[in-house]
Amino acid sequence: MDDVRFAVLGTGGIGRRTLDVSREKDGLTPVAACDRNGVAVDHDGLDVDELLEATEGNIASGPGDEVATDGGAKAATAEGDGVKQHGDEAGIVASAQGEPTETPIDDVIAESDAIDAVLIALPNLEHDFIPRVAERFADADYEGVLVDVLKRSRVIGMLDDREETLKESGITFVCGAGATPGFLTGAAALAAQSFVEVEAVEIWWGVGLKSGYEDNRGTVREDIAHLDGYDIETAREMTEAEIEELIDEHDGVLEFHDMEHADDVLLERAGVCDAEDVTVGGVLDVRSDEKPTTTTVSVTGRTFDGERGTNTFQLDDATSMEANVNGPALGYLKAGVRNNRAGHYGVFGPADLMPGF
Repeated sequence: MDDVRFAVLGTGGIGRRTLDVSREKDGLTPVAACDRNGVAVDHDGLDVDELLEATEGNIASGPGDEVATDGGAKAATAEGDGVKQHGDEAGIVASAQGEPTETPIDDVIAESDAIDAVLIALPNLEHDFIPRVAERFADADYEGVLVDVLKRSRVIGMLDDREETLKESGITFVCGAGATPGFLTGAAALAAQSFVEVEAVEIWWGVGLKSGYEDNRGTVREDIAHLDGYDIETAREMTEAEIEELIDEHDGVLEFHDMEHADDVLLERAGVCDAEDVTVGGVLDVRSDEKPTTTTVSVTGRTFDGERGTNTFQLDDATSMEANVNGPALGYLKAGVRNNRAGHYGVFGPADLMPGF
């Protein structure tokens, strides 16, 4: 496989770690990155060390952190917007490679003829945000791969509604390519191969934030939307102080049940099982290095010879959230590039790239 030149939209926790992990993957060259204030482009390859140092702590997830409908970004002005200063400016514009801009996404799109794949690592606090980003690339006649790490079932349908547009452009879109959905969705699809009928898929995850809440604000805010009594709108409008208060009330440990993660829809569209047969939940500890529970995927079904059994897959507790999100995301990105170069366009879930059920 030839070298893959890729871009990262967003340099919060997931975006920065993607750049970091990419140095350990063969055949990947990061050539562009942006945040809401700036963009860095070097088609010979970004200086990742310098860029990571410049964007340290650049996590913006407050209520004022909005994305403009024209593909640019609006500066966050709400109290506690989460952006720390580093150097003279915040984020990428602090980097020697960065340039200030009011239209960071458009600036990356303008360079996209020389970019094989784009990882979308932007806050998913509007249901149609990522689908709208995909549309902008299609409107610009981008021919390549788009990958996201979204965590919301209803967004998959919004992407499917745009599939013909993506196909016409020559885009291969891999959706839900992080840990869950993504890594664990793929594990479930593989475990299902033992059965001729899948009765239930249960995903139970545990995350201990080694880098703490400060470096994972966007992820924590999205997860809060899955708590009882909360939704995507209320989570988006919460101030940082309100989130801190919620975390204090739970002693830093948040437990989730029956989450609207996209694993259900992605497994159904791959023919593994009905969406209603998939349950996702987990425990997030924002104050401990240790995982509060072991991440487990259990697939129960009936074999061809009439036996009923359960295949179980577990992640080692030593593997971090960063490893389990960004490693698979880059793996799916490379798989997306292979498919794109073979002429396979449209919307693909992680289970679609596994053995067919």
